[in-house]
Amino acid sequence: MHSYLRAIGFSNVKNRSDFEKILGIVMNQPTEKTTRELGNKIKLAELKKDFMKDIGIGIVGEYDEKGFFYLGHYFPYCRGNFVSATDDVCINKRVDTDAYTGMYDDMRFGVSMIFYLQNIAGFIQNGKMIEGVAKDVHVSMSALSVDGKIILGLEQSERQLRHSRADSAQRKRLIAEAKQGNQEAIDSLTIEDIDIYAMVSRRVHNEDLYSIVENTFIPYGSESDNYSILATIKEYSEVVNPMTQEELYVMTLECNDMIFNLCMNKKDLLGVPMVGARFKGSIWMQGFVREKIT
Repeated sequence: MHSYLRAIGFSNVKNRSDFEKILGIVMNQPTEKTTRELGNKIKLAELKKDFMKDIGIGIVGEYDEKGFFYLGHYFPYCRGNFVSATDDVCINKRVDTDAYTGMYDDMRFGVSMIFYLQNIAGFIQNGKMIEGVAKDVHVSMSALSVDGKIILGLEQSERQLRHSRADSAQRKRLIAEAKQGNQEAIDSLTIEDIDIYAMVSRRVHNEDLYSIVENTFIPYGSESDNYSILATIKEYSEVVNPMTQEELYVMTLECNDMIFNLCMNKKDLLGVPMVGARFKGSIWMQGFVREKIT
């Protein structure tokens, strides 16, 4: 069973028989169904079933010429409600399954952001999956988690917030210039990192680490789309899976100016969410890619 099924309220699915019933519901009562011709009378099908608003299970498979459906893979999902990034996205097939990942260079973090692609069917053209670069597209990010805790937020004055925003904008500009080979920008980023390391090393003797570090976004584990994060809670709500009656938290998180949605099972979260508090935990990052709206 998929390890993140519990994040959307299916923690009691213990065997294949239980899950086959859920798959049947997705196939027979999809909220959304997209098909694409692959040639030789074969169709790729992407079916999604919302068990709650913007939360559910997706199935990707193929219909043969006789109309029989063959399951490729499935995935639990949470849809993102925000445009988290606008950039060129590289689409790549995963080695182990028929699933795909997206990747773009995020200047806010200074790293390549890798995520599970939720809308595979949107990238089928002339019977083939488009692998390559999708130019200047919107990405709505979201995440599922099975391990997290709530910690206190940082209180900042308006002056500190303005200073933080200015520093963030300056760093994004330097990273963009460094990517173009600007040696002065590279040197500035190196000196800045040295200064930050020295500041943290000095303050950590007398302060808690999480009173110094406001947020983090770090690759986690062996999967490229898993991350360990520390992010501020902007909004949250409680929902109930109508099939299992399990309670979930849906949070809107902000991490270094990136806003995205996160869903997790209430029993997997240590603490109670509050606006302004922070979420610390491991996540599976997902993304929905669409053309930029002009």
